[in-house]
Amino acid sequence: MSSDFNLLVRLNSAPIIHTIHLDNGQSVFVIDDFVDQPEKLAMLAQEVKSEFVYAEGSAFPGLQLLMPPDFSARLDDFFRLHIRSRVHGRRSLSMYSRLSRVNLAPALLDARQRICHRDNAEVHPSNIICASVLYLFKDPTLGGTVFFQPRVSDVETEQLVHDASRLEPGTFESRYDWPPAYMTQSNRYFEVIGRVPALWNRAIFYDGSIFHSSDILHPEKLTEQTGMGRLTINGFFTCTRRAS
Repeated sequence: MSSDFNLLVRLNSAPIIHTIHLDNGQSVFVIDDFVDQPEKLAMLAQEVKSEFVYAEGSAFPGLQLLMPPDFSARLDDFFRLHIRSRVHGRRSLSMYSRLSRVNLAPALLDARQRICHRDNAEVHPSNIICASVLYLFKDPTLGGTVFFQPRVSDVETEQLVHDASRLEPGTFESRYDWPPAYMTQSNRYFEVIGRVPALWNRAIFYDGSIFHSSDILHPEKLTEQTGMGRLTINGFFTCTRRAS
């Protein structure tokens, strides 16, 4: 990837952080005007379009490209200065960031890609993971982020998540009555607890243990051939948990 990503981007040094309260008592932290030159950042992503790949084993429904370490370090600095204490983190352990483009038609989604998900599956209980999304597209109908909480027991929820990663799509659909679609609404297993609309150059940060999904209400737009579509930069920050 071009080193221009490192030279170009300055993150907002005096951010105004808005808090969106979810129905379960948790919060999402929203920062608009997140980077100083979002147009050039999107143009650089266009220039390395051929380097995006479908990551083997990933449940992400689209193409990804790891961001350079220098950019991730700047994003990590922002997290430590402005967000970490808000998500009850104490000491940062690791992080990475990637460019992402959701682009699969609903009919192509496997079971993992149909359900809402959490980012903390491999995180030790003594630690927490925070996630961020920077929206780099100007059409808000490509979708922001929607958050969920389970409606069934923990045991039933864990079984559903396990089956989504293990079963063939058709078997999963039959067992759970879950056809191929991006998850944007409540169903018998999960209920919507909040949404954040997408906005050009908006970043959001949230606890990765909250179930969430891309809020894609118009999936037909994902496969349009012009531009970069639903382009985002996603960050993942692991840190120790602050003592209660």
